[in-house]
Amino acid sequence: MKKQTLALGLMAALGFSTTTVAAGAAQSIHVYKSPTCGCCEDWIDHLEDNGFEVEATNTNDMGRIKADAGLLAGLGSCHTAFVGDYVIEGHVPADDIKRLISEAPRATGLSVPGMPIGSPGMEMGDRKDHYKVILFNEAGQTRIFSQHN
Repeated sequence: MKKQTLALGLMAALGFSTTTVAAGAAQSIHVYKSPTCGCCEDWIDHLEDNGFEVEATNTNDMGRIKADAGLLAGLGSCHTAFVGDYVIEGHVPADDIKRLISEAPRATGLSVPGMPIGSPGMEMGDRKDHYKVILFNEAGQTRIFSQHN
């Protein structure tokens, strides 16, 4: 109970809400990626394997996509996606995206900065680096949404 209270207090301090999205939230996602990026294709496969309908757009202007999305400095990765009103940056696990949609916090989106080994689309044998999924908002606030490996 203390952890739950602490988490709610932290979310309130950062300006995030826990409003629930209406039942039947869309599970479609639009991914922007470089035409030559293999790990982006693997991440798309991960999303499709987890029930998302994916539209992919190849572009050589990822910088503009990220800037238009309001991505904060230091949160970038190789691909940028949009699901509902949220930005999804990098190798975010499908379950975290589903949780984001379900909890519907007031936020810009989620990011897995960089390209951590063992994240969806970045599998390399048995190696699994620890990584964090970051929730961020337009005010520049961030918090850890989840941790993996």
